Amino acid sequence: MPWALIILILDAGMLEPRSGAWVIEPDTVNNTGAYKEENMADFRNSNVRVAPGAHAGADIDAGLRAYMLRVYNLMALGLGITGLAAYATAMFATTNDPAAAVATLGNGKMLTSLGTLLYGSPLKWVVMLAPLGMVFFLSARIEKMSVSAAQTTFWVFAGLMGLSLSSIFLVYTGASITQTFFVTAASFGALSLYGYTTKKNLSAMGSFLTMGLFGLIIAMVVNIFLQSPMMQFVISGLGVLIFAGLTAYDTQQIKSMYYEGDTDATAGRKAIMGALRLYLDFINLFMFLLHFLGNRE
Repeated sequence: MPWALIILILDAGMLEPRSGAWVIEPDTVNNTGAYKEENMADFRNSNVRVAPGAHAGADIDAGLRAYMLRVYNLMALGLGITGLAAYATAMFATTNDPAAAVATLGNGKMLTSLGTLLYGSPLKWVVMLAPLGMVFFLSARIEKMSVSAAQTTFWVFAGLMGLSLSSIFLVYTGASITQTFFVTAASFGALSLYGYTTKKNLSAMGSFLTMGLFGLIIAMVVNIFLQSPMMQFVISGLGVLIFAGLTAYDTQQIKSMYYEGDTDATAGRKAIMGALRLYLDFINLFMFLLHFLGNRE
């Protein structure tokens, strides 16, 4: 489906290397020992210097724990906004009253005028592409935005994603969507915990998974024309494996971004971009699992 491909592109966009990075260095002008931000670009870059003694271990480093908790809270709130937006949109876009129905889908789902506008008119492309634009805007502009503005942009993005993903309620039963969500949440939690606690460097795995992600995008584009159920099955299986690995890898990378010398604004921006990365991993993992666990209407 086009929206599944767009979500993949969103995540791939977060993997694109950029020319700059967080460069944190002592302020040589006033010799106060303060730190300054040279340029922020790719939050996937793990080459962030750490002050001596900053990481005394995840079990005793309160600063790191607070930073990661902020990332997870932002991600969870974003998922909540997406879920509510998707459910509310589906409720207003469909009806059980034949008198209020404007169109009927092949599976018997009846659409209201809002449903035909969102799913059966050119507006559907705007709905699908809007989140893509929001991610690129946030990635490119976050270093010039306040934390509150960046956070608001993230909430708007989450809402637009909900609007775009509301179409899954036309295809799958509500019970199977709920079941898949909880399976995804349990899997994501275990994988992220592994990425947070492991002492193994996952960078090599991350490079391999990144190549796999771009290969997955190419395969999905090809299958738009082939419409092969077997190829779709293979794509979904590979998607689950790739995003399972990326969840652990991204968690480790986000953890490595922590720097106790960061200002509140810098730490806030890092947390927002970290939450966006994990959010996209969760959504992609959920969508690929839905192909296996979802019961169609």
